Amino acid sequence: MSVVSAVGRALAMAGAMGWQILWPLVLGFTLSGVIQAVVRKERVTRLLADDSPKSIATATLFGAASSSCSYAAVALARALFRKGAHFAAAMAFEIASTNLVLELGLVLWFVMGWQFTAAEFVGGPIMIALVALGFRLWMRERIVDAARRQADQGLAGSMEGHAAMDMSVQGDAGFWARLLSKQGVTAVSRYFVMDWAAVLRDIVLGLLIAGAFAAWVPRSWLQAAFFAHDPVAAFVLGPLIGPLLAVISFVCSVGNVPLAAVLWNGGISFGGVVSFLFADLIIIPIILIYRKYYGWKATIRISLIFYAAMAIAGYVVELIFGPLGLVPSSRDLSIGETGISWNYTTWLNIAFLALAGLLLLVFFRTGSGSMLRMMGGSPESTEPGSSGSPAHS
Repeated sequence: MSVVSAVGRALAMAGAMGWQILWPLVLGFTLSGVIQAVVRKERVTRLLADDSPKSIATATLFGAASSSCSYAAVALARALFRKGAHFAAAMAFEIASTNLVLELGLVLWFVMGWQFTAAEFVGGPIMIALVALGFRLWMRERIVDAARRQADQGLAGSMEGHAAMDMSVQGDAGFWARLLSKQGVTAVSRYFVMDWAAVLRDIVLGLLIAGAFAAWVPRSWLQAAFFAHDPVAAFVLGPLIGPLLAVISFVCSVGNVPLAAVLWNGGISFGGVVSFLFADLIIIPIILIYRKYYGWKATIRISLIFYAAMAIAGYVVELIFGPLGLVPSSRDLSIGETGISWNYTTWLNIAFLALAGLLLLVFFRTGSGSMLRMMGGSPESTEPGSSGSPAHS
């Protein structure tokens, strides 16, 4: 009975966490769908031809506007690389499309506070700049050439079909004209539903892991592991430990926010939380996809450069936020502990579930349901002109 009770408590906390973050997720994915509906992917590649500051900044902006689950972001980065984008610029796009997106910022703000949202959006560009520098210093031309030959083989990873789909509104009309047109509303519904489908597994997994941590791991154990009572040791070790925890958690995208909240309550440093949130692109399944896409030599360099950039960005963010008094002092985030009750969260969830239902209705009424079966397919199956492609539809 004690085992059943423990499992029940973990599941209850996971469910309560999911209920708390539901409306920010729906709002974030809706706004992300609006942006993606009017941003055309085919214009991106030619702007990313080198690793100049302008190209890296452009890749970052387009990535932030092209919200993706981690797997789709990795697949889309390879597609850009194959089409001629510089390797570092493609990686900048990949990082931004998972770490500098609206839905992540909204969930962070609601669950952990505005300071963590600010840290994410301050640390993200720092990490991207460090990755670009790392690629310039260590990613030799022969390694890049070998990676491009491997990428051109087109081996399937995960979410290939989703990454290859361009469902944005075509034409030269203004922003509002395109968005409010029938094609615009349809495009928003497609991005909304398919982005949800892409990350749902990670969100559920993240909630289950966070619920288990919160229910089963005593806070005193976490405090000891993170040296919570030794500020110097916590500062030094936090950004090094954070990415390693992400690597073995197998959670990516917004799914790692509940676990980040549990880790913060447990005593990990501010910089450690930031580096943990950044590390969704070096979890073990994605490292294996890098190996398939680019070969082992490039994969080792990608993983180590990413890890170093994540850790350094964590240090830099804490060094910036600490003296400014922006590091929260409270470690009592109420994620998953308040249960479900009739409060403003419930009313907001009901309202945004209605919005989600409307977008879901538009998605299926416009005959877009077949796209869900193409999400994990090969990129070629979703290119314009192929049977059943979004552009053709």
